Amino acid sequence: MTQPTPEPEVLIRIEGRAGRLTLNRPKALNALTLRMVRDIWAALLAWRDDPAVALVILDGTGDRALCAGGDVLSLYESRTRGSGLARTFWREEYRLNALIHRYPKPFVAIMDGIVMGGGIGLSAHAQGGGRVVTDRSMLAMPETGIGLIPDVGGTWLLGSTSGSQAHV
Repeated sequence: MTQPTPEPEVLIRIEGRAGRLTLNRPKALNALTLRMVRDIWAALLAWRDDPAVALVILDGTGDRALCAGGDVLSLYESRTRGSGLARTFWREEYRLNALIHRYPKPFVAIMDGIVMGGGIGLSAHAQGGGRVVTDRSMLAMPETGIGLIPDVGGTWLLGSTSGSQAHV
């Protein structure tokens, strides 16, 4: 008996002149996995010099979240396996955030629903396109609640926000 093909974690396609990235783990609030980071990285590199792609749009499936951050459960479970998953995940996630920040084409992030941690990294670094928030957007860096410094460049993002004030 053949195993069913699993749904892709990121739907990657070109629609018109837009490269579309749709996070596709709605039951997990589109939490980021290493595979997702790598798939997004590869798509962005492929589209960077492609004249058929004029801009990139990031969104998420489901009606609850763009992205609730990194897949903390898989990272936690990897701690006893010696796989180095957590170190690899954060290294590649931060590298992806830097690529998004420096991306040469407009990058538009639809920040609908929950946007936490790694979701902030994917969306708030968007330059040249923008970030779209809705009346359902809920942005958070939950690690600050236990006294940790926000990752994904959170303190840099707050400090470099122009035209508005960040309130804690």
